[in-house]
Amino acid sequence: MTWETIIGLEVHVQLATRSKMFCGCPTTYGEAPNTVVCPVCLGLPGALPVANAEAVRLGVRGAQALGCTVHPVSVFARKNYFYPDLPKGYQISQFDRPLATDGAIEVETPERGTIRVGITRLHLEEDAGKSLHDRIPGHTAIDLNRAGTPLAEIVGFHDLRSPAEARAYLTTLRQLLVYAGVSECSMERGSLRVDANLSVRRPGEPLGTKTEVKNMNSFANVERALEAERARQVALLEAGGVVEQVTLTFNAGTGEVKVLRAKEDAHDYRYFPDPDLPPLVLDEAWLAAEQRGLPELPAARRARFIEAMELPAYDTGVLTAEPAIADYFEAIVAAGTDPKTAANWVMGEGLASFNETGRFAVAPARIAELAALVAAGTVSLQAARKIHAELVGRDASPIDVAERLGLVQVQEVGALEAWVDAVIAAHPDEVARFRGGEGKLIGFFVGQVMKRSQGTADPKAIQPILKSRLAG
Repeated sequence: MTWETIIGLEVHVQLATRSKMFCGCPTTYGEAPNTVVCPVCLGLPGALPVANAEAVRLGVRGAQALGCTVHPVSVFARKNYFYPDLPKGYQISQFDRPLATDGAIEVETPERGTIRVGITRLHLEEDAGKSLHDRIPGHTAIDLNRAGTPLAEIVGFHDLRSPAEARAYLTTLRQLLVYAGVSECSMERGSLRVDANLSVRRPGEPLGTKTEVKNMNSFANVERALEAERARQVALLEAGGVVEQVTLTFNAGTGEVKVLRAKEDAHDYRYFPDPDLPPLVLDEAWLAAEQRGLPELPAARRARFIEAMELPAYDTGVLTAEPAIADYFEAIVAAGTDPKTAANWVMGEGLASFNETGRFAVAPARIAELAALVAAGTVSLQAARKIHAELVGRDASPIDVAERLGLVQVQEVGALEAWVDAVIAAHPDEVARFRGGEGKLIGFFVGQVMKRSQGTADPKAIQPILKSRLAG
């Protein structure tokens, strides 16, 4: 009898603000330890927090992008626990009155197709500091630069049924948040972190005991960690054991999960409203204006590319993976290039540079000029790729580069006829076979003419001349 996997994800997203959640310290990444701190984020006596308006706006935008109901009144609470990198002894978060609830997103999964995953809540909170275990041998160091960094915690409903679905959900969630301008969502820089809850049960039975997996630094490792924890729970239950509610860490090197501690419940944190912060009250008209101001989100953009530009679904998926890719593609189309041709350039040479450097190396207008040269037969597609390589990092005219490199296709009939005649004279056996009915040899002759012309002959203009000469 099979086991059913039940997964729910809690995602912590750093909001794209320049300052922290309750003070004016910058949120810049990579500063020397304990250099971007102040009495508020250090939790010094008498320091009073003030909510960051931009963090609130980005939290609202994220909630709206996820289809949540944003509440006009929410409350900041103190989440009490002790940890060395939590200087106040509590974290300012939201509990029973969060910013937003009851959203959902649609996710394309490898096993069940399109599924709808519920969003239980999105609430605002501050981050803790960071414990560093590898700086001082035998000791743990504390860096409080991240203390107070603004976060949105997004709690998903347990609608996911496999580790692969969890990865697909995270990919879709990240894409939505990046499109909405809420966060850069970089796991490498710590601006997106995932806590994964998993339990197993026999189909139709009540939910099993869930465990929580932490310490995952990529979506691939989230999937690996969940696979490892699912296997651990199934093996334990089939051996007659009992799953305990624990928090685990994932070792990416070994692919194993390890128990860290017993899992806390909400009552362990002794939540109560923060007396230093009044309720967060949002104007209904302002909320409506924020909703209207949402940018075009990925699903809508994909639909427009399919319907208005008649692109294949695969192409639209690649082109809308990141806002920068979609914007670059649309700029090439706006410069006069056929959408499919523009898509081919973006998915080929364009993405090669984007994936390596995070930016496109050739201006959209120059790509449009290059595509026009190919369409007009001025240069071949192969030559155009060479020209593109020459344009990287430079604002040069594609036609000037083509002429400098000798890549402009020869269309002058006299020159083409001379090359064709020379090829026919050099291959009498192939000519006889062609005239004997081997029509596929036309490709051989075109290749030989291109070779003789050093790639400068226009292949479209070659064929009628070849067919005329070979007809005998």
